Amino acid sequence: MRSPRPYSPQTGPGAQSLTERRKAATQLDIARAACSLFAERGPDGTTAEDIAHRAGVALRTFYRYFRNKQEAVGPLLATGGERWRSVLAEETPGTPLGEALERAITRSLADPQTVEEGLEVTRGLLRAAADDPALRAVWYRVNQDSEEQLVPVIARLAGEGADPLGVRLLAAAATDAIRIALELWATTDAPRTGPASPAELAVRSLRELTGAMPLLARSGEVRGTARPSA
Repeated sequence: MRSPRPYSPQTGPGAQSLTERRKAATQLDIARAACSLFAERGPDGTTAEDIAHRAGVALRTFYRYFRNKQEAVGPLLATGGERWRSVLAEETPGTPLGEALERAITRSLADPQTVEEGLEVTRGLLRAAADDPALRAVWYRVNQDSEEQLVPVIARLAGEGADPLGVRLLAAAATDAIRIALELWATTDAPRTGPASPAELAVRSLRELTGAMPLLARSGEVRGTARPSA
């Protein structure tokens, strides 16, 4: 049975009350503590008690939100997807989709705050997940959730009459491009910006995965115009 998704944010007008926002903030504090400890000690060397102590919460509070220690990283992983979808949503409908996707990927993965606070945490976490199936399962589920939430964003940009299959395929390809880029980058000591960075690898992956997609041809794509910033 799938576990609850306490870190899946609600969207829409008035989606979260003050209480819900406080709960989300607590979950994120716990997630930061879990990611930090996993990177330092590995999953085997970290307990739920350790995470609760690092986060400054009671153990019962930890288990109120998460079934196990691996589940605790979900909220922090999910913030990356939220950030890049919000950047993509700022694009104007009718903009060539490949260009919009590349620009959003580059902006989100090369954003100074992401580079400074998020990428090294992600690298440490993905390295820790290499030998922990439960931690990898959380990573894959967060990516699946992100892909599902990306579909309406791409559909809006694609406009009326866009093929639903094409929209779903493009959402899957864009999500996988970022996932693969981060996974590959995490196995190296490559820099966070510039050549072989997550932004550069993700744009390369996106181009490889979407080069022949009809939905991009429909929008009159001219590929290769958006470049990752150094």
